[in-house]
Amino acid sequence: MNERPKVVIVGAGFGGLWATKTLARSSVEVILIDRNNYHTFFPLLYQVAAAELEPVDIAYPVRTTLRKLSNVRFIMAEVNKVDLVAQVVETDGSAIAYDYLILAMGSRVHFFGVPGVDEFAYPLRTLEQAITLRNHILSCFEQASCAADANHRRRLLTFVIVGGGPTGVEFAGALAELVYGSFMEDYPTLNTQDVRIVLLEAIGTVLSNLPERLQHYTLTRLHEKHIEVRLKAQVTRVTYKTVQLNDGEIIPAETVIWTAGVCGDPLAQIWGLPVTRTGQVRVKPTLQVEGHPEVYVIGDLASVAENNHPLPMVAPVAIQQGMLAARNIIRQINTQALHAFDYKDMGTMAVIGRNAAVANLLSRWSFTGFPAWLLWLGVHLLRLIGFRNRLVVLINWAWDYLFYERVVRLILPRKRKPVSKGILQ
Repeated sequence: MNERPKVVIVGAGFGGLWATKTLARSSVEVILIDRNNYHTFFPLLYQVAAAELEPVDIAYPVRTTLRKLSNVRFIMAEVNKVDLVAQVVETDGSAIAYDYLILAMGSRVHFFGVPGVDEFAYPLRTLEQAITLRNHILSCFEQASCAADANHRRRLLTFVIVGGGPTGVEFAGALAELVYGSFMEDYPTLNTQDVRIVLLEAIGTVLSNLPERLQHYTLTRLHEKHIEVRLKAQVTRVTYKTVQLNDGEIIPAETVIWTAGVCGDPLAQIWGLPVTRTGQVRVKPTLQVEGHPEVYVIGDLASVAENNHPLPMVAPVAIQQGMLAARNIIRQINTQALHAFDYKDMGTMAVIGRNAAVANLLSRWSFTGFPAWLLWLGVHLLRLIGFRNRLVVLINWAWDYLFYERVVRLILPRKRKPVSKGILQ
């Protein structure tokens, strides 16, 4: 009979995967559960939406990652419930008992209750959403090339990005290079004056977590790429054809990309875990849930603050928390004192486009331009899982850089509307 403690980890993102690897050589049985059989490299997700990378370039099979870990088992399933009293995880396939549990389910898009956003905006948090957005952007250009009405054409070619954080800034820059680069050659009948890329930010600056000098540099580079940056612009409503702002302005647009914020997975509250107003789970410094010392919460789902400021929902935080939670479980099994989480912030960076990026390392050194761009490229290549992924991404980046050509301008097969009376609807 196997008497090794059983550790169940929900979520194969950065936190869950690194927790699994940390536990791999210990005397425990590890079960990793995720609804998908692949790990997504979220920092490059926007490049899938901007037709710069294929989905398979930033995804890696979970089973391949775990194949050499003898004490780890992967289950592809949807987690429906966590019974904290019985210590059971109920999935759509079976119920799994645990001695220790690590919840690393990540975050969901936060719409802040703005009417119409859930129905008409395009979020950017999953591979499926990135593919859907890419299909939509490409389809807008196809429709615009045939549109006879000028107002309709301009509405099709107006892209509103809500949120001036790293994802919003990086996607705006990538979209601008796609639109004003490859697309202008693909669609010679379209006028660049009809294209409009608008970046909306509710506060007074973009990349608010970076020094002012880097924020100013970012704004300058965005303007140079013909991106309209609107600060202190709050979205009050989104419809099929418009975006309404708090000052009463209405922007005609059929594409709204929502990168304004995320919140914790709502299932956590349903399962009885203590959550904040943003849906994150309140945890002790050791990342344990109060009253349930066998339950750890990490990554975007965990509410952790340092110096009275909440930690950002980024991969380095999740990775460090995953490793600490795993080590604390080992200490707990060995009846040793647990360690509190202490985030080692190596820095923040964002790319704005070709030869343009900002980087703030260890809160001491700041870089802009080409050096920051090279640093961003190197860090993201190294963090990608899988040699094949690194090689393919590097080749795609090099091709784009040398020839100004995006190679992934494909509208993937999708469900088509039915044909009625011989006319395609």
